[in-house]
Amino acid sequence: MVDPAAATRFSYRSLFLALAAVILFVRLLPLSALPARFPGPDLILCLALAWVQRRPDYAPALLIVIVFLIEDILAMRPPGLWALIVLLGTEFLRSREALLRDLPFIVEWAATGALILAMAIVNWLVLALFLVPQADFGPVMLQVITTIVAYPLIVLATLFVLGVRRTATGEVDTLGRRI
Repeated sequence: MVDPAAATRFSYRSLFLALAAVILFVRLLPLSALPARFPGPDLILCLALAWVQRRPDYAPALLIVIVFLIEDILAMRPPGLWALIVLLGTEFLRSREALLRDLPFIVEWAATGALILAMAIVNWLVLALFLVPQADFGPVMLQVITTIVAYPLIVLATLFVLGVRRTATGEVDTLGRRI
């Protein structure tokens, strides 16, 4: 017999992987021959941060590393750097999930925005330190701003469309274990 909680976790992990694959596929499509004037948000990052703060068991660290490592390779970035930075950021949020659970959304949004900004600056500085060719600082900050602005939309979509909601304090699964 299959444990219902394990089946639910597996289905949401598969959904996370499928959503990341679709977002990455659409991002890689050659929709225009002209370069983008305004950088779009990093939707996979928003999705990972939203899921880690709502249901950390639905987005385990290994899955996050795999998704962002594949994104690094397909986007022709230095493999592993952004994946490591995202892993550190998501684990930072995962360790504070119980603390942020009962706070208003605006506090979560501010904390997540500060984390996105810090992650982008660390990535930019490490690449600059090793003289890796990269985008200027201005477009990087524009992408950070668009990502922070897109975060509430991703949270709304995960809540109302996908049903990924925060666990209540003291909530237990079907076997009586704390979630």
